[in-house]
Amino acid sequence: MAKEGAQRAEETEQMIDKEGGREAAEGGSLRAGDAKEMRAVVLSAFGGLNKLRVSKKAMPEPQEGELKIRVKACGLNFIDLMVRQGNIDNPPKTPLVPGFECSGIVEALGDSVKGFEIGDRVMAFVNYNAWAEVVCTPVEFVYKIPDDMSFSEAAAFPMNFVTAYMMLFEVANLREGMSVLVHSAGGGVGQAVAQLCSTIPNVTVFGTASSFKHEAIKNSVTHLFDRNADYVQEVKRISVDGVDIVLDCLCGENTGKGLSLLKPLGTYILYGSSNMVTGETKSFFSFAKSWWQVEKVNPIKLYEENKVIAGFSLLNLLFKQNRGGLIKGVMDKLLNLYNSKKIKPVVDSLWALEEVKEAMQRIHDRGNIGKLILDVEKAPTPLMANDSTETSEAGEEEEDHEGDNENKERMPFIQ
Repeated sequence: MAKEGAQRAEETEQMIDKEGGREAAEGGSLRAGDAKEMRAVVLSAFGGLNKLRVSKKAMPEPQEGELKIRVKACGLNFIDLMVRQGNIDNPPKTPLVPGFECSGIVEALGDSVKGFEIGDRVMAFVNYNAWAEVVCTPVEFVYKIPDDMSFSEAAAFPMNFVTAYMMLFEVANLREGMSVLVHSAGGGVGQAVAQLCSTIPNVTVFGTASSFKHEAIKNSVTHLFDRNADYVQEVKRISVDGVDIVLDCLCGENTGKGLSLLKPLGTYILYGSSNMVTGETKSFFSFAKSWWQVEKVNPIKLYEENKVIAGFSLLNLLFKQNRGGLIKGVMDKLLNLYNSKKIKPVVDSLWALEEVKEAMQRIHDRGNIGKLILDVEKAPTPLMANDSTETSEAGEEEEDHEGDNENKERMPFIQ
C-alpha cells in the first residue's frame, strides 16, 4: 500500500508539471507568476445548450480546510439540466461552472486538513464547479474511493446512492416486508433505490419507466410499468391497499396520484420536479401547468388518513443546512455495502467535456439507464467535434417527456 501511495504521489507530481507547461488559450505561454489554467465547462447564461462551452479558467488553490482534486470524472444529474435553464430557486449568477460531484486524485491539501494525503483517490461533493479539470472543496465533502471502484463509478456514486439511502432509511424508515413505488426507475437514483431495496428482505418495488428501458431494468424491480400507463390502477390491481413509500421525482399530477396510493402510515417523498422541464429552455407555461396539477395538501386529511408527506434535497442538506457529518455517516454505510458487493453504480455512458451538450441532451430525452459521466481525459469523438447541438432548440411548450421519445433517433454515445 505504501508503494502504491508513492506511485500515486509521483503521478500527481507529473500531472502538476504537465499542467504548468500548458499554454493559455489566448496570449501564448504562461509567464512566471501567472495563475495556472485548466479546462472547464462554463455556463455563460441561463438557457439552451448553446449557453455551454469548454474554456480556460484560472486553476483554484485550496483554502483552509479544503482539498485540491485533479478531476478524473464528473457526474451529470437532472438537477444540472434545471440549473442550466435557471429553473431552480435563487439560481447563482452566471457565468458559472456547473456540476456537484466528481472523482479524482488529491493534488494538494489546505491548512488543517487531516485524514488525506496527496495521491489519494477520492470522490467528492462540490457546491458547483465540478465540471473542470481541477476542483477545491471542503474536506467534509470528500471520501476515499475503494480500491476496486473506478473513477467513473465513483463519480456516479455520491448523489444517487446518498439520495436513495436517505429517502428510504432516514425519511421513510424502510423495513422488511414494505413496498416502494419509484418513478424513473431506469435513472441513476431509480437504480440506486432498487439496489438498496434488495438489501432488505421481502421488499416489493414498483417502478415506472419508458417502455424502451424495460428489457434492461426488468430484473431490478418487482413490478415495472410504462410511465404513460395508468400506473395507479396497475399498482392497486397487485396491491389493493397501495404502497408504503412513494418516491416522486416528477411532481405535477403525480403528486396527487402518489398520495392516493399510500397505505396508512405510508410516506410520500418529493425529491425532484422533472415534469417542469419540457423544452430546452425554461418554460413558464410548463412551470405553471405542473404547479396547478399539484394536489393541494390538506393537513386535516393527512391526519385523518395517517399519511406522511415529505421533501428531500441532498444539495440543500449539504450546502445550506450544514449536515455534512450526517452525510459522511451515510457514505460510510454505503461504502460498506459496496465493499460487500451488495450495491454497484450503474454507468450509462462516458462523455468528453467537449461533449457536454450531447450528454445533456441525452438526459433531456430521458434516454439514459443509470448515470451519465463526463470523463475529463476522454477525447471527443469526431462526430461531435463540430458542436452539432449548438443550434438545437426545443419548443418552449413542447411536451417532450420520458416515454414520448421512444421512436426518436437517439444521440450515439460511447460506453
